[in-house]
Amino acid sequence: QVPLVESGGGSVQTGGSLRLSCAASGYTFSAYCMAWFRQSPGKEREGIAAINSANTRSYSDYARGRFTISQDNRKNTLYLQMNGLKPEDTAMYYCAATTTSGTGACYLTTLRRADYDHWGQGTQVTVSS
Repeated sequence: QVPLVESGGGSVQTGGSLRLSCAASGYTFSAYCMAWFRQSPGKEREGIAAINSANTRSYSDYARGRFTISQDNRKNTLYLQMNGLKPEDTAMYYCAATTTSGTGACYLTTLRRADYDHWGQGTQVTVSS
């Protein structure tokens, strides 16, 4: 299991911003593909954004233009900058990781939950109107 710890969640008003962090330890961070997901009560966990070893990014339609995924390989940390937050963004936010075994790198940018092997415990984001 790859330890992932999210932080940075909280309560903001509509239009506000938050930056989520996901700290990883004990493995070569740059060899993994990383992603952010979120889940609201009663809904499926959905992919927000992904980034791979080459820093190629992908975004869901609702995140593109408002959210930015980035990573700092020196700090083994993944980020999600969220701007223009809306009440419908209220959810538990999770980071996830996967890799391509034996290659030392990962070039996927998938937003499918089933493609990720390692998950953090989540950080809550609440946006009030």
